[in-house]
Amino acid sequence: MKFVRLGLIVLLLLAVTQTFGAEAPKRLLLVGQGPDNHPAGTHEYMAGVERLAKLLEADQRVKTQVVRADGAWTDGPELIENSDGLVLFVSEGAKWCSADPRRYEALAKLASRGGGLSVLHWGMGTREVGPIEPFLKLFGACHGGPDRKYQVVRSELRPATPAHPIAAGLKAFDLRDEFYYRLKLVEGVQPVMQALIDGQPETVAWAWERPDGGRSFGFSGLHFHDNWDLPEYAQLMKQGVLWTLKLPL
Repeated sequence: MKFVRLGLIVLLLLAVTQTFGAEAPKRLLLVGQGPDNHPAGTHEYMAGVERLAKLLEADQRVKTQVVRADGAWTDGPELIENSDGLVLFVSEGAKWCSADPRRYEALAKLASRGGGLSVLHWGMGTREVGPIEPFLKLFGACHGGPDRKYQVVRSELRPATPAHPIAAGLKAFDLRDEFYYRLKLVEGVQPVMQALIDGQPETVAWAWERPDGGRSFGFSGLHFHDNWDLPEYAQLMKQGVLWTLKLPL
């Protein structure tokens, strides 16, 4: 009887250890917006972040929250502060980040505690020069200013050399998309994927291990919503976001 009680105590202690010792899932905030002035089927921000949430739903290490950040988005800073990582897919996102000081402060705090930051397509953009530098401090690359470059091309997309862990398992493939390229970059940014544009390899996806200990990832494609159907795009996006959250790929 004594040994039975001892065995039950051991089993109870093991159960408690497993329950409380398991690492909590990473809280990932997926930020989209309503339509801008682009045609249907392009710049589908909400449909895009919902698609990404679907790609990640089977991974129990991640808990996603999809939000629509239109207008003042007054609850945004609090949502950011309660997250371990963020994906930004909005219109003219570099300008958007600086539009509200509380919003930018919340993003900077997320970065300072090692949070993961990911950005897609126009989410990395600004027509004006002013928001470029603040955005670079967070994400490492920006499609900004009057000299920004972009094209709709049918191109080969391939992993950069040397290959980054985000590109693990990906091979070169052909597709049609609008890519931003010749991005403004900070020192230390690593190319992840490159597209052939006018015969030259141009960086369209990058990774940055920030000085604050966090990680940032961006991809300038996904202008066309149908490209979410490409298995290579799905793999790239999943691996990029998981990398920013410091989860094994």
